[in-house]
Amino acid sequence: MNAGSEVVVVAGCRTPFVRSGGAFRHLSAVHLGQVAAAETLQRSGCDPHWVDEVVFGNIGQPAEATNIARVIALRVGIPADRPAYTVQRNCASGMQAITSAAEKILTGQARIVLAGGTESMSQIPVQYPLAFNEWMGEWMRARSTPQRLRALARFRLRLLTPSSALAVGLTDGYAGINMGQTAEVLAREFGITRDEQDAFAFDSHRRAVAARERLRGEIVPVPAQDLASWITDDQGPRDDIALERLGRMKPYFDRRSGTVTIGNSCPVTDGAAAVLLMRRDTANELGLEPLGTLRAWAYAGLEPSRMGLGPAYATPRALHKAGRRWRDIQLVELNEAFAAQVLANLHAFERGVSAPGVQPLDPIGPVDRGTLNVNGGAIALGHPVGASGARLVLTLLQEMARRDLERGLATLCIGGGQGAALVFERN
Repeated sequence: MNAGSEVVVVAGCRTPFVRSGGAFRHLSAVHLGQVAAAETLQRSGCDPHWVDEVVFGNIGQPAEATNIARVIALRVGIPADRPAYTVQRNCASGMQAITSAAEKILTGQARIVLAGGTESMSQIPVQYPLAFNEWMGEWMRARSTPQRLRALARFRLRLLTPSSALAVGLTDGYAGINMGQTAEVLAREFGITRDEQDAFAFDSHRRAVAARERLRGEIVPVPAQDLASWITDDQGPRDDIALERLGRMKPYFDRRSGTVTIGNSCPVTDGAAAVLLMRRDTANELGLEPLGTLRAWAYAGLEPSRMGLGPAYATPRALHKAGRRWRDIQLVELNEAFAAQVLANLHAFERGVSAPGVQPLDPIGPVDRGTLNVNGGAIALGHPVGASGARLVLTLLQEMARRDLERGLATLCIGGGQGAALVFERN
């Protein structure tokens, strides 16, 4: 590949990340994505008419915007003749949007692509049993009084029993356990203690609080619902976090013998992130300085019950494609779905995986904690599922620029038993 055809990221931004049910509860995923997309175009100086395509990730696709990427594209002024599509790879949806955009550019189908992810977990609805849908269909088809009376006679209150679509969505459809329970699987497999998990969570908050001012560089302020104030920072990091408080929290996913708590897990969150990708020669023509080059990426599959180990399986593949070794990576953003999941990956990176009945994995080397999630991670910042992959990329590139580093890795685990890893380079 010649240098001019390389895929580069030239700009990006995100909204603050806010706990579900908080200040963004009335803001739709469309609105949050629109804010991040518009600001990304503004920061890059890119005219919306220059954009060839838009790709956005989202898992809770709202009924009013099932192809949410298209609605976002039109709202930010991208011409109607430019295509847009939405991708869904669970936690990696934002990364999938970025790599799908890169594929469009590398295959000559586009020169400039706006990509990102958005999620309003506050607005993921409750759902009713299928039997209620069937009853509603019968009621709507009724045309006469006798037909309506027969439908009413078949109505039962149990038809109105709601369930949380979010809770259903966070339960693996194959393994039959929720994401927190997969973290418990890894904690037992790797012998990760409750104290280790709480200490990691404490450090995530501590780093995020210390990085608040730095993180403002990637955040676009968003007005609160009452329009009387602006949300300028992530709402998850706790200035008053204390190990003692974390230690008093009870296990949430296995109440009898578990170690995973709300405190050492990521919170349910609303937010959006976007980046602008293009060919390097296009950036040169426009006078834009790239934040970094997307050198390689990889996705990997593994047992759904051990989904949290996805980074350990995807990272060696991405490094091989990039022609790099683990020791070449100077900065890492690894999504913190659960402290147990991150710590399990650190074990797997250093020691590999060798156990009966599981996929083997060779070690690639130890992780320097001084290069991992230096601004805190999702335990503090939050994990709006469709947006997190894009946020990891944006945070990684911004920090690489601050430190003048050449090579970095963004990686995460994916519900359903997958992992994603992207290798970026500067200069």
